[in-house]
Amino acid sequence: MSSVDKWYFKKGELARADWDVHVDPQNPPAQGWKYTGLRIGTLTDGKVLELPSDSNERIIFALEGEEFLVQYMHQDQTHQQVLSGRASVFHGPADFIYLPINTSAKISGVGRIAVGETPATNEKPVRYVPKSEVSISMRGAGRETRQVHNLGMPETLDADRMIVCEVIVPAGNWSGAPSHKHDTYLPGKESNLEEIYYFESAVTRGEVASNSVSPFGYFRGESADNRPYDVTEEVHSGDVALVPYGWHGPAAAGPGYDLYFFNVMAGPDPERQWNATDHPDQAWIRGTWQSQQTDPRLPYGA
Repeated sequence: MSSVDKWYFKKGELARADWDVHVDPQNPPAQGWKYTGLRIGTLTDGKVLELPSDSNERIIFALEGEEFLVQYMHQDQTHQQVLSGRASVFHGPADFIYLPINTSAKISGVGRIAVGETPATNEKPVRYVPKSEVSISMRGAGRETRQVHNLGMPETLDADRMIVCEVIVPAGNWSGAPSHKHDTYLPGKESNLEEIYYFESAVTRGEVASNSVSPFGYFRGESADNRPYDVTEEVHSGDVALVPYGWHGPAAAGPGYDLYFFNVMAGPDPERQWNATDHPDQAWIRGTWQSQQTDPRLPYGA
């Protein structure tokens, strides 16, 4: 049931039909949500996940699993693309394919896949990108270092509305710092973008937990004006946070546990850009990075 104050969903709360997670802007999980969508699916031998031909543009990639087949119908022609995966989200990027509006697809394989989707108007070209060509960058420094896979940023993918990326935060580090917002269109300064966070967490690389554990991190979001928004949550694999507006971040990886999140952003602006405004109490943090080194634990690769 839609709720104006429900912006965080624990694993399983957004399960629908064949999907472990389905955030559908046509049937929104929260009041006013309309620009971004997400699907997370688990595939076993013989199972097929289907995507309809509609007004959504999409990006498809593996969260974990060796290989997947995407069969898609575009401009009345059938095509197929094999996507190479990865052992987990903490093992570097995976292949991805971008499908424009009016394109149906069937996905098969063994493992888990992610689909980011945004309602769009203009049909862009299909694009396949192998993992070896995925743009990887480091943001921040010191304990604010995080690794970003720039899957569908304006400078890396010719999409209509969609802006997407993956972020890896090693144990004890902070991402989304300084806290920031993108909820007002100010050309060249700030964008108006909804944002989805899909989280996963695991015991940090190179360590083995001595017993059964529940990897975790933290996420914070708060209002920047008179619109209600207040989220402070311990996050676990499979959880989803929605950011309709307001300040969001930092997101923290718990001690001993690495944190991953997949972001899907889109909005009503006349141009597809990702511009954000730093929280005035935290903007100074950027200046400290000049005297710090990038966290030597990164990058995480295959």
